[in-house]
Amino acid sequence: MSALPKLNLLGGGRVGKTLGHLWHTLGVLQVQDVLTTSLASAQAAVDFIGAGRPLAALDDMRPADVWLIAVPDRQIAASAQALAAAGLPPATAFHASGALAAAELAPLQAAGWQVASAHCILSFATPATAVLQFAGTPCALEGQAATTAALEPLFQRIGARCFTLSSADKLLYHAAAVFATNFLPVLQATAEALWLDSGVPPELLPQLRATLLRNAVDNLLALGPAGALTGPAARGDTALVQRQGESVARWDAQAGAAYAALSELATRLARDGRL
Repeated sequence: MSALPKLNLLGGGRVGKTLGHLWHTLGVLQVQDVLTTSLASAQAAVDFIGAGRPLAALDDMRPADVWLIAVPDRQIAASAQALAAAGLPPATAFHASGALAAAELAPLQAAGWQVASAHCILSFATPATAVLQFAGTPCALEGQAATTAALEPLFQRIGARCFTLSSADKLLYHAAAVFATNFLPVLQATAEALWLDSGVPPELLPQLRATLLRNAVDNLLALGPAGALTGPAARGDTALVQRQGESVARWDAQAGAAYAALSELATRLARDGRL
């Protein structure tokens, strides 16, 4: 184990625990020091990973070959600044944000470190589940070319499918994940509120939710977005789209605007087969 590159973790949340556990158990990296907001949470991360020394102070961290900054997005820049100020020997550092670029680590780069970002497109609901689901996960690498090239085999060895991404496209890339996942609960909540306000019995909502969502996902997986599209916009019924949009807007102005915008996108998808 001592011959493996050493990994230090800043942050021991779901992503840090998952990657640390995989790198440790598959013999890719030696997990050395784990720093979180408290010694208790650091110990919990170490217990899950199966290796490492729990810490609650940056001054106690030892030099390492690779540093994963797995803190919330709003804390990445400050963490990089603190790490650069700690005077540790330059190494490879990367963060795990899907939306922010490697430029968040500019203080480290200025101090001679190699920097990048690596975002795995996986729902890290719980580390235990994510570890089981990780194999085959796409992973977007962005930053200095030499750094992304060095990180790629580390991710490939735990089952990731890596690709490179330009810094300028990072926000669009992450917005795509929001469209694919985060907006689905919002759309479903809107649909259920409309059903309730239009008189659908509440006890039918679970059945509607399960049946329509399951059928929609099955059709999407089998046919792709254009083939699975249904509804008035797909049929080209612009008059009905307008009337329904006006009705939804009277119910809630923002929901009406969303209906109009999504209907326009649905019309383009039906007409052109793509957006």
